[in-house]
Amino acid sequence: MLREHFHPPLQGRRHWESFHSAWATMLAAALNQQLPQDWFAEPTASFGIEIDVATWDDSERMAAAGAEATDVAAVVNWSPAPPTLTLEFPIATDIVQIAVYESSAGPVLAGAIELISPANKDRREHRDAFTSKCESMLREGVGVMIVDIVTNRYANLHSELLKRLGSDVTHPSVRLYAASYRPTERDEQEVLDVWHQPLVLEQSLPPMPLFLKGGPCLQVDLAATYQQTCQQLRLN
Repeated sequence: MLREHFHPPLQGRRHWESFHSAWATMLAAALNQQLPQDWFAEPTASFGIEIDVATWDDSERMAAAGAEATDVAAVVNWSPAPPTLTLEFPIATDIVQIAVYESSAGPVLAGAIELISPANKDRREHRDAFTSKCESMLREGVGVMIVDIVTNRYANLHSELLKRLGSDVTHPSVRLYAASYRPTERDEQEVLDVWHQPLVLEQSLPPMPLFLKGGPCLQVDLAATYQQTCQQLRLN
């Protein structure tokens, strides 16, 4: 059953970042058991991304290396002219993703599960960055699933993604949900199929489809992987 990870009593005793990371690993392991040869799933989890420009300082090693080091420094320390334009460009600050690749001709992204974090929902700029990333994958024919169990932020990224894609049908009142998206072609028309399931605290999570570009549809057992994660982290 779905637990409340973002308010007491569980909040403060356990870190939601640890749970999201562990759940992503469980989901990837479950997908790898289903995937055919030359396909694989990998989890990625990173929180609080910061972009910074660091000054490369290796002066002591350079001095010891002599003239050759001076030549290298002349190349490495080259700086371009100031930019001709600078824009605000927020990025998705947290990423918890299970990516599925087809690897027969080199890893090619075919599907992705995105576990939503509070930071994905906290500001308009972050929400736009998240939905932009999802839209980009869908435009390339990649199957996408998003799962939102975050209870301390109220934005609905599924509804915002649908609006971004031009849909008038949204689910703004649904706080917790799982949604799957399949870009496909039907009757010589390119369409996007959507599966949306509300999630309810203290109830079991539903199975969801993950459609892979150029590959099969996988059943994602959210309930089993969620329960296994709770057991591994001793949340039961």
